[in-house]
Amino acid sequence: MNINIEEISTRVTELVTVYGLKIVAALAIFIIGRILARMIASGVERAMVKGKAEESLVGFAKNLAYAALLTFVILAALSQLGIQTTSFVAVIGAAGLAVGLALQGSLSNFAAGVLILIFKPYKIGDYVAAGGGEGIVKDIGIFTTTVLTLDNRTQIIPNSAAMGGMIENYSKEGTRRLDLVAGVSYGDDIKKVKDILQGILDDEPRILAEPKPTIGLMEMGDSSVNFAFRPWVKVEDYWDLFFDLQERIKIRFDEEGVTIPFPQRDVHLFENK
Repeated sequence: MNINIEEISTRVTELVTVYGLKIVAALAIFIIGRILARMIASGVERAMVKGKAEESLVGFAKNLAYAALLTFVILAALSQLGIQTTSFVAVIGAAGLAVGLALQGSLSNFAAGVLILIFKPYKIGDYVAAGGGEGIVKDIGIFTTTVLTLDNRTQIIPNSAAMGGMIENYSKEGTRRLDLVAGVSYGDDIKKVKDILQGILDDEPRILAEPKPTIGLMEMGDSSVNFAFRPWVKVEDYWDLFFDLQERIKIRFDEEGVTIPFPQRDVHLFENK
């Protein structure tokens, strides 16, 4: 068996020349592409930080951009080596479809979380009612929103539930109106009652001058004349004043001799003769 060393050498040289250049080109594509992917991902991060996007959304967008670009770079490098990447793309697409169907609910929460972080219907620290929960927002995640109720219970609300219904944000405007009702008897002087209520407003510095508070006769009920007592307050003062003002109304009515009616029943007895 004759071995032609010169022919083998020539063949090896050809293979090294052809595939060596492809390998070098593939490595160059991968290395340079990875650097560019990091730069672009960092650019996305800086742009979102400059736009004052939520921190959790910034990190997710950066990682997603880097992963997508790196996948493209790897496919380009494999293609340079002569490997058919069509099958890889098909496999990735099928896997993505399967994962999407399996995680349909989670993806819905994710999409809703992105919308919350972009459009900001509420932020951390706001008092909201959304998705069947109500409380102070403690955390806004990609999948869930965490709120703390006034009695210190933690509620975890799926973002899709929050965005799928009405959201009441009690903190967004910075002020709230207290809706109180003061009931007096029909025998009391209406003007005197209004003067007492106005005096309570004048003595409380936490009540806002604008919008102007409302004091008015709201209803002539079955056993009482009911006055609407509606001052505007800052959000942070709402609950303190809610309790303080009702206590002051009771104290001032007692001091001024104003009667606060309560349900009662008169029983008349007749003697049959």
